[in-house]
Amino acid sequence: MKKIAIINGHPNKDSFNFGIVDAYKAGARESGAEIKEIAIANLRFDPNLRFGYQKRMELEPDLVRAWEIIQWADHLVWVHPVWWGGLPALTKGFIDRLFLPGFAYQYRKNSVWWDRLLKGKTAHIMTTLDQPGWYYRLMYGRPSVNQLKKSTLEFCGVKPVKVTYIGIIRNSEDEQRNKWLEKAKGLGRRLK
Repeated sequence: MKKIAIINGHPNKDSFNFGIVDAYKAGARESGAEIKEIAIANLRFDPNLRFGYQKRMELEPDLVRAWEIIQWADHLVWVHPVWWGGLPALTKGFIDRLFLPGFAYQYRKNSVWWDRLLKGKTAHIMTTLDQPGWYYRLMYGRPSVNQLKKSTLEFCGVKPVKVTYIGIIRNSEDEQRNKWLEKAKGLGRRLK
């Protein structure tokens, strides 16, 4: 049985991203997957890595539980909007606080190399946009995807990482939104 952690990075509980998560979950359940969800908006934690890596900040209980879910999972599904080309601040803070040396990766002593501590996991990023996905890739170089996929997940050993763009969200009609929800449900059904 595939173990899936769905990480919802939208800070607004009334957002379409929560609908995408629900649709994906429904499809994945149909396929027999075991699912645990992390809704970052529901967590109580300080998103600011106040001392960088010079001094350790103790993890709040919600972050401890979130890390346990990430470690438990075979497959990580990230759902988030693109704001100003990047991740929402709360999602970035979640990553800053959790994807730490000794947790997600470990630099080798006297070396520029590191060990990837999340090897064996796969991921899928579903990101919502107010522009077509092709435009975001060609015009801007998809900075949020590069940050999450390459500079975070792959850096920590998560591979492969697939990406699905959902948009144009702004001014979209119910008919189009229902198609996107069906697409998310289908991805869940196929456990992607």
